[in-house]
Amino acid sequence: MTADPAAAPGPARPPALYQEIADAGSLRRFGEEIEAGNPSGWPGYPAQLRRARKATGARHAVTTGVATVAGEPCVIAGFEFGFLGGSMGVAEGARVERAFSVAAAERLPVVCVAASGGSRMQEGTSALVQMQVVAAAIAGARRAGIPHIAVAGDPTTGGVWSSLIASADVIIGVPGARVGFSGSRTRPAGADPGSVAFLADGQWARGSVDALRPACRLRGEVAAIVALLSPGSRGESSDTAPLPACPDGAETGPGRNAWAQVGRARSPGRPRADRWLAGYFKQTFDIRGDRCGGVDSGLRCGFGRREGRTIAYIAQAGRRTTAAGFRTATRLLTLAARFGTPVLTLIDTPGAAAAPGDEAAGVGPAIAELFVAVASCPVPVTTVVIGEGVSGGALALASTTDLWLARDGYLAVTAPELAASILKLPADDVPQVASRLRLTPADLMSRGLIRGIVPPPAATAG
Repeated sequence: MTADPAAAPGPARPPALYQEIADAGSLRRFGEEIEAGNPSGWPGYPAQLRRARKATGARHAVTTGVATVAGEPCVIAGFEFGFLGGSMGVAEGARVERAFSVAAAERLPVVCVAASGGSRMQEGTSALVQMQVVAAAIAGARRAGIPHIAVAGDPTTGGVWSSLIASADVIIGVPGARVGFSGSRTRPAGADPGSVAFLADGQWARGSVDALRPACRLRGEVAAIVALLSPGSRGESSDTAPLPACPDGAETGPGRNAWAQVGRARSPGRPRADRWLAGYFKQTFDIRGDRCGGVDSGLRCGFGRREGRTIAYIAQAGRRTTAAGFRTATRLLTLAARFGTPVLTLIDTPGAAAAPGDEAAGVGPAIAELFVAVASCPVPVTTVVIGEGVSGGALALASTTDLWLARDGYLAVTAPELAASILKLPADDVPQVASRLRLTPADLMSRGLIRGIVPPPAATAG
């Protein structure tokens, strides 16, 4: 590795986005010895490379090195759009490959900062297959448990978006940046050039980008994610999420009114997921979307810091969970398994969304896949039912070995009203049906279905 050279003399040019994210003077470059060839024999290409190097002061369109971001160490792969549109050629692919191998060897997260139009035309198919080179490098880092964080700058299109950036574990987009598979010159005829679908904002709305942040906030945001996910700062991986249980016997005796318990779970004044997460974690970062075009705003997934350890979380917010929500939860479990972080799930839902559109979106298969993901998860999963826990839409998030109830929670095969309807009983019988469903904490503890009762988080000041 070599020290980051001083800026080349000449007219001042705006720094590349990766230079704004990395701490000043921290970048120690590697891969400078990699040479760019002319695999397709493109006329005048060597001269184009020389001009690009002179204009940008960079050897290639991708600069790689070890750096810090707000003091957090990482490996950076940053694009220079001024270098032939930040396009990916054979040399760039080799540098990206090197970045992921160095990250795995040094147990550091990879931060990729894009400003690229995609594959380099002058290198033809040799440039195209760099998508496979990048994919293999990413696969190796995943096997090693190395987090991959990406920033989609302006533009991030073509093969760079659909290989290096869209595959990242966490993606941050710059508002207004052109982000998508089709670049401005390759879109179908008649496509609206100003459509939000071609911007980072549209990718965020559809769940393909986790967060939108202006350039001035990128360093702090990237640093926070690196701190949560870096192998050196995640903490012990084998522990479950610790929970403060109620005193032995507290509110566990028989005879508690089941219908009243349902009412408490449905009360708008009881603590919801946001309050539980704020009371449990010192710091959090949410991931967003199922990477299939769907977002469920009634579900929060992400990573938080508690007592020096990183813990993943999935939290329902009291609404019906959609297919996109269940798929996002499965995505979170996949990341937690890769990083070796325990998982906390908070259940609070009247059930899965079941309208015709939800069936068309595959809510049933999404629930099924989440059940399997929880059952096969190699890291500990701890669950608290903090409100309503109705049917498979709730149980899909539940640990099979470490299940708890909050004092205001209940867990039932279905809602009492629906149970009465299924059994063709009159509405007046609903309270009695609730009792027969044996859904209270005391009932569930007496049958060994839960481990105990968890007190609600303390009210926050203000």
